Amino acid sequence: MASRRRPPNPIRPRPDRLTEDREQALFEAGIKLGGIFHQFIGVPVSRKTAPTLERAIEAAVGLQPYITSVKVRIRPPESHSPGRFAYHYLMADMLEAEIKVEVGGAQVEARLSFRKDLQYPLMKVERIRSR
Repeated sequence: MASRRRPPNPIRPRPDRLTEDREQALFEAGIKLGGIFHQFIGVPVSRKTAPTLERAIEAAVGLQPYITSVKVRIRPPESHSPGRFAYHYLMADMLEAEIKVEVGGAQVEARLSFRKDLQYPLMKVERIRSR
């Protein structure tokens, strides 16, 4: 009895290692930016505490695999009421993040920023490099 050969799997990744690294780096960048947005929106913040929160987010995200650089900027509005309890909740239009991810021979730079024209926060791949 002759053995039957299976046809190749059409969704199997190509053997080109760089393609796999590139795809993984893009995926990781999206996951990291989505995590920043969904984990920290709603946190109490003021102009005084924004720099500390920025560094805390950068430190937390920087612990994750493949991250080579994280930069977070928070721009809370001026508080209308004076005093110790004058703060805002971190909202999408206050947050901007830039990350760099490296997987194997692929490097991705991506950004999370609020698009005023759309009134919506979007993630964008800024640059893809291969070594």
